[in-house]
Amino acid sequence: QVQLVESGGGSVQAGGSLRLSCAASGYKYMGWFRHAPGKGPEGVAAVVVNSGYTYYADSGKGRFTISISKDNAKNTMYLEMNSLKPEDTAMYYCAATGNWIYGAASTLDHSQYPDWGQGTQVTVSS
Repeated sequence: QVQLVESGGGSVQAGGSLRLSCAASGYKYMGWFRHAPGKGPEGVAAVVVNSGYTYYADSGKGRFTISISKDNAKNTMYLEMNSLKPEDTAMYYCAATGNWIYGAASTLDHSQYPDWGQGTQVTVSS
């Protein structure tokens, strides 16, 4: 049974910070994606579970940090979001795959990830 458990969304003012968390185990890649009303899904950041290597979309570079912590068989992925902007407002989803992903750009392609969390809302007001 797939179980990706997210937490940490909320409402902040522009310039504020939030940290999202996602607990899961047994995956090769984990990532954060967002979906804003009227827009398509967007890859935000991804991490290779074993190596910790990270990938970022341009929209979050310099402001967002993805990381992963390992506790026995359980991994927890974080997304630290700083200097938030109103355009960051979206539903944020944790996603994961046990398959290999080829190419850096593909790590931020939502179609590469079969398993998804329920989503957590992030709202940034101006």
